[in-house]
Amino acid sequence: MKLTLKIWRQENANAKGKIVDYPIDGIEGDMSFLEMLDVLNEELVAKGDDPVEFDHDCREGICGSCNLQINGEPHGPEKLTTTCQLHMRSFKDGDTIVIEPFRATAFPVIKDLIVDRTSFDRIQQAGGYVSVNTSGNTIDANTIPVNKHDADDSFNAATCIGCGACVAACKNASAMLFTSAKVSQYALLPQGEVEAADRVQAMVRQMDEEGFGNCSNTGACELECPKGISLENIARMNREYLSATTKK
Repeated sequence: MKLTLKIWRQENANAKGKIVDYPIDGIEGDMSFLEMLDVLNEELVAKGDDPVEFDHDCREGICGSCNLQINGEPHGPEKLTTTCQLHMRSFKDGDTIVIEPFRATAFPVIKDLIVDRTSFDRIQQAGGYVSVNTSGNTIDANTIPVNKHDADDSFNAATCIGCGACVAACKNASAMLFTSAKVSQYALLPQGEVEAADRVQAMVRQMDEEGFGNCSNTGACELECPKGISLENIARMNREYLSATTKK
């Protein structure tokens, strides 16, 4: 397979970036998208050029590191698929593929295709946890009854990998889907009820401070989410926030 790659190159956070064209040949359909970039980088290094910097870790679709905008879509054309699990058979011989970093003020570019997503970490640190007093004999979590429907919804929310596709897909660069998923996974469980009001307020406050936009109500975040996180979580977070801010 012969392709033309149009890749965003940017030396550092302060440099001016640009799209650079790279022709590449010999790409097989069974290669993952990141393996294709590995082939490109091997060619660039062999010629003495700087390789294209991109983020990755597990390459199993569970860590969210492989956040690339491919032909204008977060993680590319396949639904419920991360970039590392996207295979080159999704493209045709002779295709031109535009590869960019996720675009958002709260996701500043570090270099080339790597963005700083620590804003997500700070949102979680603001309230995405359950405080437990470990002094003395603690109660085993399995002894607390949890409604199965709530447990399933909590688990589904917890599958969010924090990749940022929701932000990249939203015209307002909103982090509402990510934040609501992290709020939901605790709000649905009895262990999370104690700090529920403080949690949702702290996480929403941090989300706003990071510079993310408001929900656009277009649903692009759910559509592009590789884990299929539901918009119901945003509705739940709004209810949690309203309840927390109107309590007397």
